[in-house]
Amino acid sequence: MTEQRSTVEDATAPMTTPVEVTSVPTGSDVTSLAGYYFQCAVVFIGVVGTAANALVLYAMVASKQHKKHVLVFNQNAMDLYSCLLLVVVYILKLCNIHLSGSLGYWLCIIFSFFFFLLSSVIP
Repeated sequence: MTEQRSTVEDATAPMTTPVEVTSVPTGSDVTSLAGYYFQCAVVFIGVVGTAANALVLYAMVASKQHKKHVLVFNQNAMDLYSCLLLVVVYILKLCNIHLSGSLGYWLCIIFSFFFFLLSSVIP
């Protein structure tokens, strides 16, 4: 007797033809590229925030409203400093500069000191 193979068995047989893919980026390349674009976007947002807060502060000083609205003035000053610090930190990250040791410690202390100094102004 002769055996006949069913067509179902032929359809489920595994394919042995190799598929060559040569130009697929690895996971770390995609992640680092996305991280780079994210850091550039953060720098852009920080620059826009710095300019906007500086404009508001200038307008308040020019119109002599900064003495009437001390809370708004101080809040804008803190926001300006935060945006400026954001830009500095992310530019350092983009340039791959690691601040470790005594230089990094003292820069952190100075930035923190000025931030708390700005935030503790009492009208």
